[in-house]
Amino acid sequence: MPKINRDGVEIYYEVHGSGPPLLLTHGYSSTSAMWQGQTEALSKRHRLVLWDMRGHGQSDYPDDPRAYSEALTVADMAALLDEVGATSAIVGGLSLGGYMSLAFYRAHPERVRALLIIDTGPGFKKDDAREAWNKRAHETGDRFEREGLAVLKSLSRERSSVSHRDASGLARAARGMLTQRDARVIELLPDIKVPSLIVVGADDAPFLAASDYMAAKIPAAQKVVIAAAGHAVNIDQPQAFIDAVLPFLDGLDARTAQKAAS
Repeated sequence: MPKINRDGVEIYYEVHGSGPPLLLTHGYSSTSAMWQGQTEALSKRHRLVLWDMRGHGQSDYPDDPRAYSEALTVADMAALLDEVGATSAIVGGLSLGGYMSLAFYRAHPERVRALLIIDTGPGFKKDDAREAWNKRAHETGDRFEREGLAVLKSLSRERSSVSHRDASGLARAARGMLTQRDARVIELLPDIKVPSLIVVGADDAPFLAASDYMAAKIPAAQKVVIAAAGHAVNIDQPQAFIDAVLPFLDGLDARTAQKAAS
C-alpha cells in the first residue's frame, strides 16, 4: 500500500499501467475508489495515478485544522508527481478534484500537459457568492462532526458506500479544502494554455452553468455533456464517460507524436 510522507501526513496513492502520466483526483468525501470503473480503460495507454486526499480514505486524517487547505492539496499533487518520476502529467478530477486540478495548473502550469475537468465549478468572482459557498462548506463540516459517516448515506450515490475510517477528516477537509479564499482560480481560466476537456452530467444541474462558463473562458476547451448522468458522471454512465475521455487522450498522444516527428 504505497504512501508518501508529507510533513508527517501519510498520503495514499496507486499507480496503474504505463505511458504518459495521468493524475486523477476524487471529489470531496469520496476516495480514489470512485475511479475503479475506469481504471482498466485509462491505464491501457497511460500511467494512471490515483490518490486519496488528506482526510479521506486511506490517507491520514491530521488533527490540526491547518493541515487542510488548497495550497497543501496542490503541494500533495506535486509531491505525487515527483514520487512517480513525472515532470508533467495530464491532470484532472471530479468536483473538488477538478477545482484542485485548476488550482494545480495555476501553481504549476509547466507540469500540466492537459486538463480533464469533470462536474466541477471554478470558484466565484463575487465575494457574496463565495461567502454563501463557504457557509455551506462549514455547515457540511459541522454535520459530519455531529452525525459521523452516516451523513454519506444521504449524499449522492457514489458516496453512499465510500470507505473512510471516521468522519473527523471529512469535517476538517470541508472547512479547510472546500472553502475558498479568493477568485484566483476562476480568473485564471482565460490564461490556460493546455488542451482542456470539460465533462458534465446532463442532470448535474448545479454544475451545468459552471461547465458552460469554463468552456467559454478556457481557450479551445472541449465540452461533453453526458445524458442520464448526475454529479458522478463516471459512475452513472461509465461507458459514455470513457467514450468521451479516450478520444481526448488519444488526440493528445497523436499531437505529441506529430511534434516528435517534425
